[in-house]
Amino acid sequence: MEPREMSQLSGRRHSRTWVFAGMLFSALISLTASLVLSIDAVKLAGDPGTELACDINSVLSCGSVALSWQAQLLGFPNAFLGLIAEPVVITIAVAGLGGVQFPRWFMAAAQGVYTIGLLFAYWLFAQSYFVIHALCPWCLLVTLSTTVVFMTLLHWNVMQDNLYLPRRVQRWAVSMIRIDADVYLTAAWIVLLVAAVLLRYGNALLG
Repeated sequence: MEPREMSQLSGRRHSRTWVFAGMLFSALISLTASLVLSIDAVKLAGDPGTELACDINSVLSCGSVALSWQAQLLGFPNAFLGLIAEPVVITIAVAGLGGVQFPRWFMAAAQGVYTIGLLFAYWLFAQSYFVIHALCPWCLLVTLSTTVVFMTLLHWNVMQDNLYLPRRVQRWAVSMIRIDADVYLTAAWIVLLVAAVLLRYGNALLG
């Protein structure tokens, strides 16, 4: 196995405090949204006709999404997964702020597992957008916050050479982090998502 090439990039954005604080903040938002969604799921399980606070109209409707089979893909509310995953991320972030250096394999595994969670969040977004034809505000918040968590985790893992990447790929990834390409990519992606929602449902949302 090739030796690690940990990168010490200059600038506050690359500091341990900045990266893990961003991770912590985003994970707390995702956990809060997951908690609200879980409570709503329990309410709907008791009475499917319950009107939720985020049932605003036919497009912005948490209930329409929560009652779909896609929202319970594994046989229980998807939001429960957030209650499991986000506390782990929060623990990593708090420990990171305290100076803990996790083993390389652990951080690589965390990146892999969170990648699956991110793909799952976007799968549900795609289902809401194209199939269910309703958007859940709390689900959208989860999607956005998990995106930021993923990017902060990736930021740190690239700098620490935790992902077992080929040397050429690792150096390219560091060069992208150095020029803030990850920030621009995240911002552009979020703008694209917002634009996609407004393009398809803008009349219903703004009218």
